[in-house]
This record gives sequence, C-alpha cells and structure tokens, in this order.
Amino acid sequence: MGKQPYAITMDFIEKWDQNLLFEILDNLHDVVLVLDSNTTIIYANEAYASILGIPVCKVIGRRLDTIEPEALAIECLRTGQAFRAPGYIASVGIEVIGHMFPLKKEQAIIGCVAIFKNISEQVALSNELQRTKEVADYLREQLDQREGLPASFGEYIGQNPRLRDVLKLAAKVAPAESSVLIRGESGVGKGVLATAIHNSSKRKDKALIKVNCAAIPENLLESELFGYEEGAFSGARKGGKMGKFEMAHGGTLFLDEIGDMSMAMQAKLLQVLQERELERLGGTKTIQLDIRVIAATNRNLEKMLEEGSFRTDLYYRLNIVSLFIPPLNERKDDIFCLVQKFIAKFAGHTQEKITLSPDVMHIFYSYEWPGNIRELQNVIEHANILRDGSIIEVRHLPAYLQPIDKKNKSHHKDENRHKKVLLSAHCFKDAVKSTVDKVERELIKAAIVNCNYNRSAAIKQLGISRKAFYNKVHRFNLQDELDGNN
Repeated sequence: MGKQPYAITMDFIEKWDQNLLFEILDNLHDVVLVLDSNTTIIYANEAYASILGIPVCKVIGRRLDTIEPEALAIECLRTGQAFRAPGYIASVGIEVIGHMFPLKKEQAIIGCVAIFKNISEQVALSNELQRTKEVADYLREQLDQREGLPASFGEYIGQNPRLRDVLKLAAKVAPAESSVLIRGESGVGKGVLATAIHNSSKRKDKALIKVNCAAIPENLLESELFGYEEGAFSGARKGGKMGKFEMAHGGTLFLDEIGDMSMAMQAKLLQVLQERELERLGGTKTIQLDIRVIAATNRNLEKMLEEGSFRTDLYYRLNIVSLFIPPLNERKDDIFCLVQKFIAKFAGHTQEKITLSPDVMHIFYSYEWPGNIRELQNVIEHANILRDGSIIEVRHLPAYLQPIDKKNKSHHKDENRHKKVLLSAHCFKDAVKSTVDKVERELIKAAIVNCNYNRSAAIKQLGISRKAFYNKVHRFNLQDELDGNN
C-alpha cells in the first residue's frame, strides 16, 4: 500500500523552509504578531507595517508592554486564555479587533500570538451613523409634534413617507369609535399599530384583547370569542368561561388574521358586531357589549369577496377605515432605525455598544425581507447571540443571508475588500442622509405653515439662523410654501 494522504502531507511540510512560511504570513491582510513570555516581539508580518505605519524592523526585539501597555496580547499572556475582542492601539490611534491565543510548552506559557485587523473605518462609520440617528430621532420627535402624532405612536419606528401617511391617518382615526381594518403582509407590525391606536383612544384605560383567528382551531374559535356556560359541551369548564368579546367590554378587541375565519364564523361575528350583544354557548342570557373592533389581515379581501370566501356585509362593517402598512422592502430607508431599536432591545442592561459591519448593512439593504420587520428582528436576535465581540459581522448572520460563495472567496475578492466596504458605507450613508433630509424638509415646511408664513416666526420656532433657514428653503425647494402658494 502507498502512503496515506496524511503521511504525504506531513512529509511535504517537513521539506518547507522558514522563508516559505514567512512568505505566507506576509501575504495575509491581517496583522500577525508573535511575543515571547516577556512580551518581547519576536515576529511581525508585513501587514503590521502597512496597517500600523511602523516598519517591522523598528519593533522586532522591543517589549510590547513598553510600547503599548494596555495591549490585549499582554492580557492573553497574563491569563493564558485565548479570546477574541475589539481594542484600541493608543500609540497609533486605530481601532482593531483581534484574536489572541497563548503558546504553551508542557503547560508553561512561552509566548502569545495576536492576529488582528484595523476596523477604524467601520467604527468611524458607526459613530457617524449614530450621530445621524440622534439627529433623526430629534427631528422625528419634532415632526411627530407638528403632525399631531400621539406619544403612543413612538413605538412604531420609521420615517418613510408612505409609513408616515399611514401613521397620520391612524392618529386621526384613533379617538373615534369607528372600526379599523389594518392591511399588510405578515410581519409588518399590524399588531403594533393596533396597540398604538388603542392607546391613543378614549378606551386606553380599558383592556385591549388580542385574538389571532388563524391560530385557534375552527371548532374552538366560537367558544373563545363568545364564551360558554357550564355543561355547554363535553369538557366545558365548571362555571363556564368568559369569551374574548366580554373580556374586551369597555375596551378594544383586536381580531388578527380576520381573513382566515370560516364563512360560518363570519356570519356569527357579523351578528355580534351589528347587535352589540351576544349569548354564550349553551346560555340564554343576552350580554350587552361596549367594544371597539380593530381587525387585521394579510389576505386580499377584495379577491376573497369575488371568490365568495369572505362576506360582503362583514367586509363593509369592518372596513370603515383602511390602513395599508407598506412592506419593509418598500421602506428600506427605515432599516437602520429598526436595527438600532432591536440592537438596544437585545443588548438589554449590558449597555454594550454594538455595531454592524458595513458588509452586514450592505446585505440588509440588498435583501428583500419577505418576513418584513419580524424577520429583521429575528436576524438581529440571531446575530446578537452568535457575536463574539461588539461588532456583528456577516458570519454571525443566519446561513441563508450569507454569500453562497463564502467558503470559496478568491484572493481577488480579498484585494477588493477595501473598495467594497467603502462602497457599502457610502451607499448606507446616502440612504440615511436621504431619510434625514426628508424629515428636515417636512419640519421646515410645517413651521412655515404653523407660523402663517411669517418667516421670522418660523426661524425662531426652528431655532436656526436666518442664513441657515434660507439655505434650507433653497436646498429643499420650499420657496412656493414660503410665499404661501402651495
């Protein structure tokens, strides 16, 4: 028999010389640094010189604890533990993220290897975007006040013009008693909007009862909605049970996925909505109801009407006001704000500053998000669990979002990584800037109208200089509004 592949490989490796190994290390894009037990630098590859701007010959033989006393590699030598973490190299002023592991011989620590890369651009971009978000948040608060959006609508994150129109209409209908039908794909936040409407209504101090019509088996839905008396059917609870309609008395009943309800249940629901009264299953007592109904569906009800699978009279009973929430792929300018919200949620009480790499944001802006906001939230939660530092990278995302050729990246891709990061960063910054511009334009326009086209009053209300005011009027093409011609 011939040699096994493993033996052949080992024989080949033994013939390698040291120069070939150094050539391999010098062609890596990440810095490779080797220290002895006294923190003396005994090896640094060429990436050290290109990233830190210091010739290798200047550091070989020097002790790292004198050059950079707070270096993570020193902590690795001290504890003997391998770890991956972000850090800051004060001597050259760059942010890095690295992997450190000790070198041991017979359980004694004889040195340490540090492999790290420069992430200063990513950190700077993240900081800039955070500042932009803070400005956008402030402008959003001001715009909410101008548009009359109640505080309860602050839970619904977004500056997209189409979404803002939906929120303004929802805020107008919230104080009324009319039924509302919320339309939109699964995961767009129909339940969140229903909660905002209830919390802005006269019934906000009463119960909001939510029912997912698609999640309850057909044979149980009637008893869940209307309740039952003791002995109404086999297995009925002693003393009976109050239904969701009764529980919502004085408050709001939210019927989610109303399009999944059978025709028989639709007829019973319609009767209760028309009469505002019901009888429990197996009961004879009429129970009066004081409720407001908000319904939601991801179905095309108009098509269902044509097919005869949804009642026309129920459709018009529920559809007093329709609110169509756009899907996430039609409001990608809101992705950054949503990501920040979910990061804050999953970071919890740790107060850790978590950022996303530009490559991750490039994927987020390119992806179509069929699962909408719910899918984005799940992706952020997944990445937060897998991250091993303060930066969420592509490898932390679910497998279906990672590039297909991840394991077969070519040397050519590595050489163009820097260009790709810059392109992604610029695209991302442009998207955020566009969002802020839209909000700022609406804020200035609202101030002009609210001040009855008095320019000095509008400038005072906005809290900006006269020069800045006129520059923005010109930039946002608001001259007609300023002259009262709109």
